[in-house]
Amino acid sequence: MPPNIVVFFSDDHAQWALPSYGNREIHAPNLTYLAQTGVLMQNAFTPCPVCSPARASFWTGLYPSQHGVHDHLAEDDAEVQATDWLAGMTTLAQRLKAAGYTTALAGKWHCGRGEIPKPGFDYWYSAWRKTPKYFSPVNKYSVQGRVVERRGTDTRITTDAAVDFLRARDRDMPFFLFVGYAATHNPWINRPERQVAQYRNATFSDIPDEASWPFAAAGTHPVAPADPREARAQYYASVSMIDDGVGRLLDELDAQGAREQTLIVYTSDHGLNLGHHGIWGKGNGSEPLNMLEESIRVPLIVNQPGAVAGGTRRNEFVTHCDLHMTLLDAAGAAPDAYAKQSQLPGRSYKSILLGDSGDDWRNTYIGEYGPTRVIRDRRYKLVLRRDQADLLHDLVADPRETVNLIDESDCRPVSERLRAQLDAFFARYEVAEHSGKRGNTLPIHNRREAWRNAKQA
Repeated sequence: MPPNIVVFFSDDHAQWALPSYGNREIHAPNLTYLAQTGVLMQNAFTPCPVCSPARASFWTGLYPSQHGVHDHLAEDDAEVQATDWLAGMTTLAQRLKAAGYTTALAGKWHCGRGEIPKPGFDYWYSAWRKTPKYFSPVNKYSVQGRVVERRGTDTRITTDAAVDFLRARDRDMPFFLFVGYAATHNPWINRPERQVAQYRNATFSDIPDEASWPFAAAGTHPVAPADPREARAQYYASVSMIDDGVGRLLDELDAQGAREQTLIVYTSDHGLNLGHHGIWGKGNGSEPLNMLEESIRVPLIVNQPGAVAGGTRRNEFVTHCDLHMTLLDAAGAAPDAYAKQSQLPGRSYKSILLGDSGDDWRNTYIGEYGPTRVIRDRRYKLVLRRDQADLLHDLVADPRETVNLIDESDCRPVSERLRAQLDAFFARYEVAEHSGKRGNTLPIHNRREAWRNAKQA
């Protein structure tokens, strides 16, 4: 039988915010255990540094300029509700269900109309339109399309739903369980005091004390929280809350004797700045949009006892589109005709998880956020922007991305090489009617309407 698959997919959990990636103050023993006994991908990135497009890329295996979701979707917004954002797209859940898996979602969907169960899912337990992130006396959820109310924190409620699925499933069938935690998303308030208290005296020395990022338009940085230390303590506590939930599910798998038959993945939709570069937010934490390392890097831990090369750290550049293909490969699930036409840009790294050298793996990352596009290799990052100067950073000499080399004559061959690779990628994969360049002259708050109209055209 193919392996069971559990994917933990958190919201706004930055790569830097885990002990396994070097954070010295966050307590996350369960995720640390998974990293120490599994495979940690050191260069994991999101295709887009904001929630909904990144999630759509995970589910479809496509880049935003293929699936057409380019910005955060406020699921309580009437215009967002009016659009089926993934209409016509085949999702990972559908592909795995077709391969014989029982499929389940517990937690955050955030690709539009989360109260409606999506095709390909046998079990659906999602937040009712807007996900609560902290303790609330009334949290609404969609259970198979029926609204229910729950009291408490979303992390506990989501974990309870995931455990319920594990206990009710057909033990003779492989399962795919997606656990969408939202705790690390703002607002960073009202997390359990037992979790927050341990961070109130933290130094937060893993967060650089920096001035505002010099390449944003004047006055576009969001205002920092009134109490930055408290906000950081609440964020760190959110990571520990999620870690507790991960531990509960690991214990349940152990109790069922299913742990060794289950492939575990921990990742997030995108990264986050908590004052890094003077920014509080992700790719939309500045205007123009940013592609800073803290925004685009995500944690990625893969673990299955005896089935992956445990205790290893890998340097290959991978994205959510690669994860999509890797899970299909692990499940023995055939991609559909769209993939066979070479329109899925991801590549399975199953062999790397087994210890392959990875010598033929690509050494570049490509991402986009609306009209902003980025390509980086192991040294240089090129960011193409519509309304501001393009950026070229030497990440070895300038890891904080403060110096723009785009006009330096001796760097022109570098920028031309990277630009050619970026252009070639989008020439191959971009779907004109879904391109992130549509609506690119609009203010950020109006872009979603332009892209919605494009989806409906």
